[in-house]
Amino acid sequence: MSPQTETKAGVGFKAGVKDYRLNYYTPDYETKDTDILAAFRMTPQPGVPAEEAGAAVAAESSTGNVFGFKALRALRLEDLRIPPAYTKTFQGPPHEAIFKSQAETGEIKGHYLNATAGKLEGDRNVTLGFVDLLRDDYIEKDRSRGIYFTQDWVSLPGVFPVASGGIHVWHMPALTEIFGDDSVLQFGGGTLGHPWGNAPGAVANRVSLEACVQARNEGRDLAREGNEIIREACKWSPELSAACEVWKEIKFEFDIIDTL
Repeated sequence: MSPQTETKAGVGFKAGVKDYRLNYYTPDYETKDTDILAAFRMTPQPGVPAEEAGAAVAAESSTGNVFGFKALRALRLEDLRIPPAYTKTFQGPPHEAIFKSQAETGEIKGHYLNATAGKLEGDRNVTLGFVDLLRDDYIEKDRSRGIYFTQDWVSLPGVFPVASGGIHVWHMPALTEIFGDDSVLQFGGGTLGHPWGNAPGAVANRVSLEACVQARNEGRDLAREGNEIIREACKWSPELSAACEVWKEIKFEFDIIDTL
């Protein structure tokens, strides 16, 4: 049994946030001839062990969820002596595969933005500027929001902004206020971490979203009344109530990673 399997079997399922290194850090791993090299040079956030940072990159990169080159800005190909042929294999996103899947499923792909809450907290004004760039036909230059020149998209259709990264039900008021209706909110651990399982986790997210949308449409201030709105919805949704209990103590106290 591999160390990862032993860890999973020993710890079992518990709701909430777990360290990446519980499942993805294997110091006694023995390399095989079939292994493929993937080298990253990382600078962990203050207070984060190097093992945890490495395990996080291993976990997220394996699922295609490494957030652009900013997350890998400490990588120095010339220092690591990686052959140039490796770097030439990255030619950008696989557009053909994306368009093919959209045509077959009817799904419309979005553009990933850091959320303004959770573990990938970004600057609020910059995020709002990016949201406008994705959805509006015309947007004026505004350096305070990361828009460095006036952009006229003419007839080019808009793109759904995507929020993800450590978000849960308590973040829903802020997410609803910032991203609005035409957006995608990706709750991974915020769904799977529910103490009753995945389906109740999805119910909790849906209830909190609908409660926030209704409150916004009624003219309530989501920024000021957000917590109260969520608590009111908990009274008639046991799934949401359980989720709120799990996530009430969860905080990600890191510096903003997207700055001007």
